[in-house]
Amino acid sequence: MQLTGIHHLTAVTADASGNHDFYTRVLGLRLVKKTVNQDDVSAYHLFYADGEANPGTDITFFDWPVERERRGTHSINRTGLRVAGRKALEYWVARLAQEGIANGGIVLRDGRSTIDFEDPEGQRLSLVDDGGAGPSTPWDASTVPAEFQIRGLGPITMSVPDASRTELVVKEVLGMRKAREYEGIDGAQTLVFEMGDGGPAAELHVAVEPNLPAARPGAGSVHHVAFRIPDGDYDAWTQRLAHLRLPQSGPVDRFYFKSLYFREPNGILFEIATDGPGFATDEPLETLGQSLSLPPFLEGRRAEIEAGLKPL
Repeated sequence: MQLTGIHHLTAVTADASGNHDFYTRVLGLRLVKKTVNQDDVSAYHLFYADGEANPGTDITFFDWPVERERRGTHSINRTGLRVAGRKALEYWVARLAQEGIANGGIVLRDGRSTIDFEDPEGQRLSLVDDGGAGPSTPWDASTVPAEFQIRGLGPITMSVPDASRTELVVKEVLGMRKAREYEGIDGAQTLVFEMGDGGPAAELHVAVEPNLPAARPGAGSVHHVAFRIPDGDYDAWTQRLAHLRLPQSGPVDRFYFKSLYFREPNGILFEIATDGPGFATDEPLETLGQSLSLPPFLEGRRAEIEAGLKPL
């Protein structure tokens, strides 16, 4: 029973149409599911991913009318996006500059070539060279050439004032392995924990930043990170969290995957999510994201829900 990597990351936007433009037009990702927050149907939940909406490739957003986040610790503060090779990074430096998006150029961090930048709302992102390892499913209609497209999520970085209790949870509860440490942004000691086969698609980076204030959520912040499990392991993980008596959600069926939620000791929300059944459950793969999708338990409220959403 083992986590196999990053499943998805969910962040917050206060500008759904601008968010859609940036992640599809500028970053070339595919909108694979246009739905709503199942706990707050007034808000979009937008999923951007690769050409076939594979687990581990989607960055998602809740659309809430909130102020910008106040940056700080007790938060997920950077999302890695994987690309393959130096030429891809050089392409992205030029593309971001052409779009007027400031970036730090190509730097070497934790032994990997990386470009740091932000979306228009201050969401902190990094393009990370994964060396082309692992499968890739480009999107034919992307604005980005196939060889340079974003291949999926890379390392997710979170900030904590003290890593000791977080380390205990990620190792003893989630079964991650501590792989190494490195000096991160602004000199923060950063611990790397890996899942499954390891590599940039299966790493959680924990930056120790005791001198920062606590973050305040808002537009540009991250809501939670989800870790992948095979569908057949879901019941065992449900029983494991219950046996450990962790405060947690219990089983949650999101229709496109099944989830479990709990907070690590610094208050950061973790999710454990199954790979399936996937986003093609209720619409054809060829037309993913082109219309509003609702899980069956919300379908009877479609007219009400659609009336409360702004067009993208």
